[in-house]
Amino acid sequence: MTSRGQVRIWHDGAGWGVIDSDATPGGCWAHFSVVLVGGYRQLTPGQAVTFTFETAEQDGFAFQALEAWPADQDPVRTEATDAGGSGAMRSTLTLTFDDGRQDETDTR
Repeated sequence: MTSRGQVRIWHDGAGWGVIDSDATPGGCWAHFSVVLVGGYRQLTPGQAVTFTFETAEQDGFAFQALEAWPADQDPVRTEATDAGGSGAMRSTLTLTFDDGRQDETDTR
């Protein structure tokens, strides 16, 4: 289900918070991984958000967010990466031999 709500609390260090709305009595638990914004994924207490949720028992809350984004913005969706890693943790190594041959290795 999709609803509009307001962020009650957000723990940057722990990466989770609670969203309140009429559709989620008692609050909806949200993890940073479901926040659809560009850059650092966080929400701010008091911020109006649009979110989708499901019923689930999570840390004492009866609802869990599936997606959440600022109400005044479009959601920013990023492409999924293969092998479960983030592009921030990916590197390559290119070896150039004396005879000009090259060998490139993905060092995920």
